[in-house]
Amino acid sequence: MSRSFADLLPTPLTAESLAQLTPLSRAEDLLLLLERWVERGWLRALDKAFVAFLYELAPDGDPLVLLAAALTSHQLGHGHVCLDLFETLKEPDFALSLPPEGDLQTGTLLLPSQLLEALEGAHWCKVLASSSLVALAVDERDETLQRPLVLSGKRLYLRRYWTYERRIDSALRQRLVNHEPTPDDLSERLSGLFGPASSSAQIDWQKLACALATRGAFSIVTGGPGTGKTTTVVRLLALLQAPAVEAGKPLRIRLAAPTGKAAARLTESISQQVRTLRVADSVRGKIPSDVTTVHRLLGSRPGTRHFRHHAGNRLPLDVLVVDEASMIDLEMMANLLDALPTHARLVLLGDKDQLASVEAGAVLGDLCRDAEAGWYSPQTRDWLEAVSGEELGSSGLQEDTDATHPLAQQVVMLRHSRRFGEGSGIGQLARWVNQQQADEARKLLVARSHADLFSLSLKGEQDRALERLLLEGQGEGPQGYRHYLSLLRNQRPSSDSRPDDPCWIEWARNVLQAFDAFQLLCAVRKGPWGVEGLNQRITGALLKARLIDSDQQWYEGRPVLMTRNDYGLGLMNGDIGIALKLPERDGQEVGRQVLRVAFARNDGQGGVRFVLPSRLNDVETVYAMTVHKSQGSEFAHTALILPDALNPVLTKELIYTGITRAKNWFSLIEPRTGIFEEAVRRKVKRLSGLMLELG
Repeated sequence: MSRSFADLLPTPLTAESLAQLTPLSRAEDLLLLLERWVERGWLRALDKAFVAFLYELAPDGDPLVLLAAALTSHQLGHGHVCLDLFETLKEPDFALSLPPEGDLQTGTLLLPSQLLEALEGAHWCKVLASSSLVALAVDERDETLQRPLVLSGKRLYLRRYWTYERRIDSALRQRLVNHEPTPDDLSERLSGLFGPASSSAQIDWQKLACALATRGAFSIVTGGPGTGKTTTVVRLLALLQAPAVEAGKPLRIRLAAPTGKAAARLTESISQQVRTLRVADSVRGKIPSDVTTVHRLLGSRPGTRHFRHHAGNRLPLDVLVVDEASMIDLEMMANLLDALPTHARLVLLGDKDQLASVEAGAVLGDLCRDAEAGWYSPQTRDWLEAVSGEELGSSGLQEDTDATHPLAQQVVMLRHSRRFGEGSGIGQLARWVNQQQADEARKLLVARSHADLFSLSLKGEQDRALERLLLEGQGEGPQGYRHYLSLLRNQRPSSDSRPDDPCWIEWARNVLQAFDAFQLLCAVRKGPWGVEGLNQRITGALLKARLIDSDQQWYEGRPVLMTRNDYGLGLMNGDIGIALKLPERDGQEVGRQVLRVAFARNDGQGGVRFVLPSRLNDVETVYAMTVHKSQGSEFAHTALILPDALNPVLTKELIYTGITRAKNWFSLIEPRTGIFEEAVRRKVKRLSGLMLELG
């Protein structure tokens, strides 16, 4: 009988036995090494458990298969949906981020690069292909595809993620070949919404995006902040809905976003845009402004990975628009496409250069790989010019004369930012970072030539300049956290006001809006420069400055972030609330106040809901939040603080996303010089086969 994984753990692993592990000889030795990697924090306990499961299935299997499985599971934790065997062998430590950056004391612990140094990619593929644990991705009907691992060329997947990728690939292929009929008077309708084609050299990319989306069952509109993605989609909905209303068959349109915060922002933005549309009232009335989360749209079933809407119970809609699509991971995109009716149109909006989803996959980034170059076919270019009146000859786009880029024909990148003009320091900094021009970005920060850019170099961990910036802001310009707390105190309604007096709603709304004027963003969660340490530090500084009365769990003025969806309360992951003292509702004791947490309603009307703190189980203090959590939000003044050591999450995408959360001012806070440049020079490269399959 073979020994179980648990039986192996007590065995001491010495430097001598480690040295004998290259080349790999026994699965038992590998399992012990993986256990040490878990103890060190290099692998997750989940990775170890998966390998233990495989070992029980095939105890006599080749250790190279178990090693590949461990590394594939590890890569999932880093956002990669697969393990690229050849890329891993080229530079194992970099490809796997092992050891984690900053962990220099490896001692006698064997590195993946040492295990793999004599291994050839072809041999590794051959070993995997012959394993009873691995299926070959050659025939989807093959019964061996029930095996836990799938080898597709040089990429190894956990079967579930290979299946997600194939489902997305199949759904998008089907949608890309289905051309929708366009109105005979499309040119006139476009002119009515956008005005006649301009004689200037600047191309109206918004008009082109609307035109392309009318002819396809699937389309993507990508672009940076202020390029008009929301404006574009509102006009697109008018373009689609008008003929349907005129025919007496209005379209069922739904709008969704990955988080509650993003949904609230889009609700407000679309509500404003719809009111100014130059369309008939009958059409305007059929353009929705209510945006839901993707989870709620699909009908999330708590405690499971399943949804109420799926391939057997499709969504009742004709058009679906999903904003902030860069935040949607591979699994969610597969579920979303499964639930779409075959006749429905899907439009994705998002910034391809932002951080990808927290979970595995970078779907929007994969699908927008050719967005900047264009790669439109001659037929697509001719059609666009004919219906829009725009001249693409001077656009600088690449031309696809061989029709090898079917996906590119339905992708438009908006290129002109109305939020960040040529004179905007934030806009210039974002562009330099996005282009990985670290030295140019630094010059811009050092020059102090733009009133919307600030930088602060800290002199050690105890530098009180940090507190001054976070509490007071920057001189006469951007605010810090004193702003919302001062407003909270100075604008509080009279204690004589009744609990149902509208003045309490208005006050709460003003406090929430004031809090949105400033936000500190972090790259990491742990340590003195992470969310946890900085939230404690800021709370202490506010207490010392007498801006708050307590630093206990609940106190007036405490800002909190929802960390998961609570459908019972109608609150979504990412929603921000602030604890406020309000009059007791029963009115039995005049002047008695109770603490409630105010959240903005996602209704586009400026509504506020109040929740008792005792009902909020999944919240955390949010003076500081991670850049990932900030996606879908924007703040008048955004401050980004970097850690003092390089970390795998520090990339140009993270810096770019942090910068572009700022509307009016951006501050960079650096505990150590040089980290900013190192981060800007690093680019996220999430491994997948999605774009390869769709190419």
